[in-house]
Amino acid sequence: MKVYTTHEISDIVDALKEGEVIAVPTDTVYGLCASIEVYESQEKLRDIKHRPKDKAFPIMCANLKQIESLCEISDVDRIIIQEYMPGPITLILKKKEEVDGYINGGMDTIAIRMATSKELESIIVESGPVYMTSANLSGEKVCETPEEIWNSCKGIAGILEGDIKFQQASTIVDCTNNYAVVRKGPITQEDIDKVIREKRQ
Repeated sequence: MKVYTTHEISDIVDALKEGEVIAVPTDTVYGLCASIEVYESQEKLRDIKHRPKDKAFPIMCANLKQIESLCEISDVDRIIIQEYMPGPITLILKKKEEVDGYINGGMDTIAIRMATSKELESIIVESGPVYMTSANLSGEKVCETPEEIWNSCKGIAGILEGDIKFQQASTIVDCTNNYAVVRKGPITQEDIDKVIREKRQ
């Protein structure tokens, strides 16, 4: 396994395009990423995490344009995106009908994040959107150090050096169900309700 520096972004992009899984620091926790454009990469990521087949992976995008290529965006969705993305938030959005169902297990929604560092943004601009899931085996605690990732997540091709900020999983907001917070994180239900209320006035 290789330790990548921030000067080796192009090498990470090449690895993702070849279907490899890479560990990267996000603003919340260490994550495992794989290209949604390589069919086999989803199964590789699933095998590494021991993740059930009926549980879809969140997807990280570089920008709003990439999100719009995958999901239907309402005016209120756009308010939340503009206010909190990039940031420690995941939005459950309605998948566009023309998007292949394999990327999200045949569901009609996709859990979306936006890249929260220039390094991740650069990677995803070049590679396209990626599956992004916490670096751990399913059901176990999230790895907090590169050493824990090496020991737990067998089969990854490498890890990108860097720091995490919150050390807490992102808030998940279900935009298809009254913008309810379905997993607590750094952004609260009160924060979501307030920004929707203020921007609608």
